Amino acid sequence: MDSKDRFSNRVNDYVKYRPGYPAEIIGFLQNDYGLYSDRKIADIGAGTGMSSKLFLVARYDVVAVEPNKEMREKAVELLNAFSGFTILDGSAEHTGLGDASIDAIICGQAFHWFDVPKTKEEFKRIVKDDGIVVLIWNERKMASGFEKEYDSLIVKHATDYVKVDHRNIDLAHIEAFFSPNPCRLEIFQNSQVFDFDGLVGRLASSSYMPARIEPGYAEMITDLKELFFRYQAEGKITIHYDTKVYVGKL
Repeated sequence: MDSKDRFSNRVNDYVKYRPGYPAEIIGFLQNDYGLYSDRKIADIGAGTGMSSKLFLVARYDVVAVEPNKEMREKAVELLNAFSGFTILDGSAEHTGLGDASIDAIICGQAFHWFDVPKTKEEFKRIVKDDGIVVLIWNERKMASGFEKEYDSLIVKHATDYVKVDHRNIDLAHIEAFFSPNPCRLEIFQNSQVFDFDGLVGRLASSSYMPARIEPGYAEMITDLKELFFRYQAEGKITIHYDTKVYVGKL
């Protein structure tokens, strides 16, 4: 499946059940990189606008770039009330933004879908000389028994999880993207608490899992139910994340 179309049938689950990003990221970028709210942000691969919202709430102007029609329309629905929000039909490789027009580029849970060499050239074109690029991922922890078994369930039922998992983009790949400049990694703690229905939605929001109308979905939910009720406490389960933030200049 084309990466630009993968989430078309999962938009509502994506909006409702994907983790957001810690607000502490804003303070980190302001204190360590001088990225205050008078700077213009481009959110590339913006999806439904989850990463855009982090900056819009902090009163930044954000131009989002997203190639998927359904996700772009949902972003407009959710974020159009913010006066500083605009969105374009474009991609990481062809953003449609002007030369040296952006103070900071952010990519939330998206960089692993990009054509990296073409993206680097496009980012270098649109970002100002002193601008920064910020790559963000929520990475599920696998410390608890539930977290380990949940990941095994994903591997068992997924269509192409091993191939497209963002963990395939490791620090060496990211350092190569920023080379010859250095990049910095900062990690923030994040979590979600779900009842069973919420956990179903979280699983279904991933593009590599069977969709609700596809073969294998019922078997996946049967296994998920058994796992949930084995580990739940007072009808809830917690998924913990490391929110990894890579920052550098091109």
